[in-house]
Amino acid sequence: MFIQELSRLTGVTAKAIRYYESIGLMPSPQRADNNYRVYAPAAVERLRFIVAARALDFSLADIAEFLEARDLNQLPCRRVLDSVEQHLRDLDRRIADLLALRESLTGIMDEAKSLPPDSRCNEQCVCYLLTVNQDGGHITIQKESKL
Repeated sequence: MFIQELSRLTGVTAKAIRYYESIGLMPSPQRADNNYRVYAPAAVERLRFIVAARALDFSLADIAEFLEARDLNQLPCRRVLDSVEQHLRDLDRRIADLLALRESLTGIMDEAKSLPPDSRCNEQCVCYLLTVNQDGGHITIQKESKL
């Protein structure tokens, strides 16, 4: 099958398929007389694996390692599980960071609701609602006295 057929079957663009070839995730295909790429049926499943692994946020380096082990008739399951475990730790850390960010933004919104919407800024101001703490670089709500 030609690259457009492989693209249609997998949902991966021809450009991405060529990129995966260039970095070694996909083997170089045979060439037709007209120099078009001709892919074996196995290319569909390999490409689907790459897409599925990317959807799980595996790095291209991890995917290359998994595929290399498989190409050598080795089962990379232990390596995959180690990578999944690391992904879970990273995900937990990102979730905690996002929850802290959400709490900060919610606090800013709550405080900003009580401030007048038409205050003015000087030339060093981006938004009168937010100021940067010079000591720690933290953003805080600019408190204005109400009239």
